[in-house]
Amino acid sequence: MKEGFFLGIDIGSVSTNVVLIDKNGGVIENMYLRTQGKPIEVLQKALATLYEKYGDSLRIKGVGTTGSGRHLASLVVGADIVKNEITAHAKAAIYFVPDVRTIIEIGGQDSKIILIKDRIVIDFAMNTICAAGTGSFLDRQAERLNIPIEKFGETAIKSQNPVRIAGRCAVFAESDMIHKQQLGHRCEDILFGLCLALARNYLTNLAKGKNLENPILFQGGVAANIAMKKAFEQLLGTQIIVPKFYNVMGAIGIALLAKERTKGLITKFRGFENINGCKFETKGFECHDCSNYCEVVGFYSNGSLVARWGDRCQKYSSNRNYHIENSKNL
Repeated sequence: MKEGFFLGIDIGSVSTNVVLIDKNGGVIENMYLRTQGKPIEVLQKALATLYEKYGDSLRIKGVGTTGSGRHLASLVVGADIVKNEITAHAKAAIYFVPDVRTIIEIGGQDSKIILIKDRIVIDFAMNTICAAGTGSFLDRQAERLNIPIEKFGETAIKSQNPVRIAGRCAVFAESDMIHKQQLGHRCEDILFGLCLALARNYLTNLAKGKNLENPILFQGGVAANIAMKKAFEQLLGTQIIVPKFYNVMGAIGIALLAKERTKGLITKFRGFENINGCKFETKGFECHDCSNYCEVVGFYSNGSLVARWGDRCQKYSSNRNYHIENSKNL
């Protein structure tokens, strides 16, 4: 373990993914953990697990963070680079499939489409408004039908006569599924009908007006569902590639970017013992100094203020010494 390694951290609303790569970009460790509303605690546990396994021989030379919790994670670990999910997913996809042209990414709470040409992102779209088609929605339907989410795909692909389900809205889709059950349709036909509906919804909304060219990669936690892969292939009339590390591609991508960023530099990584020995917490308040009523969040390490964000005027985020008590309308 003497040559040094690079950490990639992807924190989302549903999962926290941590990846360790070597100097050649090979994946040494990968963790896919449920965030459970506790991103800091889950991240600390993941890093503690790595440290317990490798000890002081694990020398980190660079760290990157991505995902909706990327800024929070960067403060916890001391990140060398912070990038959005589009950049991270594209980086990993290009690394594993250099000629990739299209990325379909569906996670726990959102979905994305990324178009690439000559290894450069030329277009993308995200859907963070409706839960239809995301991992959390599929989890909910599997639970309602008393089917383990791990069995969802293999059950659905047995369908011989999939039913037509309205997939534009999560509420309408669930109502339609219940109606089809009441009519006596087979479970596998309802499940695959749902997969087709969600794939149609994705292609109608995110891919509208876009030219999806091969090779097409399917990434994110939902890529584990073989029925969703089959639904996309059936609608697009082409083969779709699910990479080996489909569920941690964002973490791999940001780890690769960290490796590039820290070349010849000293990492900002705080160290495993320092991170696991700290008590991190966030405290927020609503600023009444103007009509914006910004929700300002403060991040604390062992009781000391580290950073603030959320204020449009940057009164607090740009000056940590500006005390809340100075706000005249609080």
